[in-house]
Amino acid sequence: MAETDREANRFTARASRYASVGANVGGVAARMAAARLFGGKDGAAPTNAAALAQALGGLKGPIMKVAQLLATVPDLLPPEYAAELQKLQADAPPMGAAFVKRRMMAELGADWQGRFESFDLKPAAAASLGQVHRAVSLDGAPLACKLQYPDMQSAVEADLKQLQVAFAFHRRMNSWLDTTEIAKEIGARVREELDYEREAKHAALYGAVLKDIDSVRVPEVRTDLSTKRLLTLGWLDGEKILNFAGSPIETRNRLAQAMFKAWWHPFSRAAVIHGDPHLGNYTVFSEGGEPQGINLLDYGCVRIFHPRFVGGVVDLYRGLLENDRDRIVHAYEVWGFKKLDRETVDILNIWARFIYGPLLEDRTRTVADGIAPGAYGRREAFSVHQALKERGPVTIPQEFVFMDRAAVGLGAVFLHLRSELNYHRLFEAEIERFSLDALAERQGSALDAAGLPRPA
Repeated sequence: MAETDREANRFTARASRYASVGANVGGVAARMAAARLFGGKDGAAPTNAAALAQALGGLKGPIMKVAQLLATVPDLLPPEYAAELQKLQADAPPMGAAFVKRRMMAELGADWQGRFESFDLKPAAAASLGQVHRAVSLDGAPLACKLQYPDMQSAVEADLKQLQVAFAFHRRMNSWLDTTEIAKEIGARVREELDYEREAKHAALYGAVLKDIDSVRVPEVRTDLSTKRLLTLGWLDGEKILNFAGSPIETRNRLAQAMFKAWWHPFSRAAVIHGDPHLGNYTVFSEGGEPQGINLLDYGCVRIFHPRFVGGVVDLYRGLLENDRDRIVHAYEVWGFKKLDRETVDILNIWARFIYGPLLEDRTRTVADGIAPGAYGRREAFSVHQALKERGPVTIPQEFVFMDRAAVGLGAVFLHLRSELNYHRLFEAEIERFSLDALAERQGSALDAAGLPRPA
């Protein structure tokens, strides 16, 4: 069979799988609704959850990104569903060599191969929206070239429509939680991930903010070899972080401190956070045979906040630390929570004390003593769920979604590493002499230099 025929068949098959997802997800949703309406047993949940994961797993495309995002928002899905969706791997069927050549020609022109010393047509990694190829520049530098799959914009829009249906179904079944703002936030971030020119600016921003942090490395952006759908960065060698889960405590603590810096330093200095803290987005670099820090990879899902949001984070931390209820309420209001009465604030504080727990205690500890990685946050989420069912509805503010997701994801990494640190002192060092005016000035300068718009 000719190469062009094989490519056509591959993408015809992908389109066919995509078309079937709506029907598959709809069928699972119908079974869930029937069980709910007619008194079905909870025992059906694992079966339905597996069916949903299988339906989504049939398409290795943008709907996978949406599914993974849903799975990381605490208590948005029942535990059985979250567990199944978290198993999904964003491994898209790779584009063949002939198709890669055509895509590269479309991005860099007919002489694209002459712009590299070498380019491996076999992908080094595949993800939900594109695949990564190893290459070497004309000056001998190792490169990572992320090439977007074709027609992703239309596929993403179609998948986000499916997401709207899923959220509408969730609101009918769980009236205590208004997911409108969550849907907006996920949609906005997934659309941003399609724009590799924006991702290049995100990487440049992080490179500037973290330039003095030796334990965190950011890849160099090659704008001369990048377009809106092709992102070329310097290749950073490293090992999977879970390879070090059994290392001596000194090594595990060193890596955990690097992770802490990678997330909290950009947040406190530029009001920006890496919103996709899963294990594939960072590797460990070594020097002299010893692991020293982390390579921070993939800048598609980056959230830029208004400085006042960071002020809310600091106010809530100080309010919880000093038992200052007025400051706590002010922080929630700054974040966008509305119609806060005493009972609702008490409920939100259940989750807040869980998220802030390691930061509030001035002692060396694990991030969540005695809690397994898979159960991290589930008990608190269940308590909030039950309380809000009686008090609801509550609307989760749009800006809050990825901040919460990043905090939970980062905590899960600390659990995997079993690190023992004084998180309180690490956090205090990041917010020392915190000032909204100073943050706004630093953020503005950093965003302007990277070519990114300032938040409204």
